[in-house]
Amino acid sequence: MADGTFAALLFVLGMTDMGMNHCGTASGCLGSSDSKPRLSISGGEFLERRADPAAELYLRYDLGRTYGPFGTAAGLSVAEEGETWVGAGATYSLPLGQTGAYAELHAMPGLYFDNGGFDLGGTVAFRSGLELGYETRNGWRLAVSYDHRSNASLYAENPGIETVQFKVSVPLK
Repeated sequence: MADGTFAALLFVLGMTDMGMNHCGTASGCLGSSDSKPRLSISGGEFLERRADPAAELYLRYDLGRTYGPFGTAAGLSVAEEGETWVGAGATYSLPLGQTGAYAELHAMPGLYFDNGGFDLGGTVAFRSGLELGYETRNGWRLAVSYDHRSNASLYAENPGIETVQFKVSVPLK
């Protein structure tokens, strides 16, 4: 699943949800609505598959706006060797029953600067992933996430990189 699979899942599940639950309503397929803005901080490590293990810190802001079933988010990550990624994109959340457990997919295009660290082959880099977590009654979320970054073969070299992280998310309203 360490390629564009998470982005494809977000698209397929989100479009299915949109067709079943949003199209035909007064607000339309991609009707805008308010959601809970959140600030998240994650810490984790690059997986050893393609890169040397290295710590990464990731901040993400969920903007508090949805379009149909899709949320909006912006993120910034910095890794141990100075590797920096910044981007924005879409999220899609699935509650897992009535327990507070959830799954969330994200797909975010952005810019990547290796700063002498792991080289992704170019500046444009796409980040997509899956988060599995639990939301408390007061809206805090605790999760484990797995994501993939690559340039989607825009450049001659496309090594890609995966990250596993622990995430804490706080509602801002």
